[in-house]
Amino acid sequence: MTSNSHYSLAQEQYAAIGVDTDAALKALATIPISVHCWQGDDVAGFEGDSGITGGGIMATGNYPGRARSIDELRSDLEQVYSLVPGKHRLNLHASYLDHGGAKVDRTEIEEKHFQSWADWAKTQGLGLDFNPTYFSHPLANDGFTLAHPDKHVREFWIEHGKRSRKIGAFLGRELDNTCVTNIWIPDGLKDTPADRRGPRERLIESLDETLSEKLDPNHNLDAVECKLFGLGSESYVVGSHEFYMGYAMKNQTVLCLDAGHFHPTESIADKISSVMFYVPRLLLHVSRGVRWDSDHVIVLNDDLQAIARELVVGDYLSRTHVGLDFFDASINRVAAWTIGTRNILRALLIALLEPTAQLQSLEKEGDYTARMALFESVKSLPFGAVWNHYCKTVGVPLDTGLMTPIKDYEQQVLSKRS
Repeated sequence: MTSNSHYSLAQEQYAAIGVDTDAALKALATIPISVHCWQGDDVAGFEGDSGITGGGIMATGNYPGRARSIDELRSDLEQVYSLVPGKHRLNLHASYLDHGGAKVDRTEIEEKHFQSWADWAKTQGLGLDFNPTYFSHPLANDGFTLAHPDKHVREFWIEHGKRSRKIGAFLGRELDNTCVTNIWIPDGLKDTPADRRGPRERLIESLDETLSEKLDPNHNLDAVECKLFGLGSESYVVGSHEFYMGYAMKNQTVLCLDAGHFHPTESIADKISSVMFYVPRLLLHVSRGVRWDSDHVIVLNDDLQAIARELVVGDYLSRTHVGLDFFDASINRVAAWTIGTRNILRALLIALLEPTAQLQSLEKEGDYTARMALFESVKSLPFGAVWNHYCKTVGVPLDTGLMTPIKDYEQQVLSKRS
């Protein structure tokens, strides 16, 4: 049986429950995923130092082929985008600047240091997102940045944040495509704090000053990101979920929810329909928490499907920016990127193929038995045939053929990096 035949049969089966597969694929093609640059080089960045020095960030493993330069990172990303259906984005950290060989501290970054990224993004048809880098720096080594007790340290990081926002606005303006600039800080304590209030008061003051300049929202949107705990901040994180939820509501910023930043048994899916009543937009960092580690490559599991379903069923896609945030140095990095990006798209497709109107109608009627039966019957429908049709139509490999071009790229490119 040909792939077209498989798709035709799938169309018929979905049509029987009122789902238009062509419409689902058309909708999927409009959803951009912001692919994170830091998977390709283990979060080292290009500032010229040895890379990560702290701040709750750690990539484990030493699989060969880590990107060592901007050109290598862009080459790897181009390979990833060629294997993923749709048009997407790139999420940059400030530490990935193009400094041209000069030493540039975090408070000295300017638009010119990201001009080449904007130029490259234009050639690739990508949008760009941005993040100030509040880790891997001598002034972050004690675990505090914007909430630091030393005013001079806080002022350093405030200036970095201000410059990062302007760079985000520059990228959005250059590409005529709104940039989301996301603030995440590692501030916290390994053991029980004597003062929980003070650091949070300082963080509010620092955030207010960082965000004080009004920027065109068509060019830049500000987001704030919470975390439950991290390496070196196991007992206390200044920027908790409650802190940033309140801050985003009060200031109407974008709220960032990272799927790996909560308790390992806690899903962010249920939070989406609650927070969207109070904040203008949502940024998702889709990751996978495993025990204490928040940044495993995402797989097509129940948690991922629940997140995707909430975005589709709740009609939140137009107000949500979907990005990825994981880093695994134990496997082929290009494969990690590709598999993870395709998985969030597959999860979204499953949600788009759900007979939402029928399920909600049954629920309103109180027919929970029929609702359960329909939920369960959908699970056996051939979404894979629809996904394969999409991949074939846009000219990317099917899942079963994905590793062939990745292994070829590893042999031809990655294996030559020492």
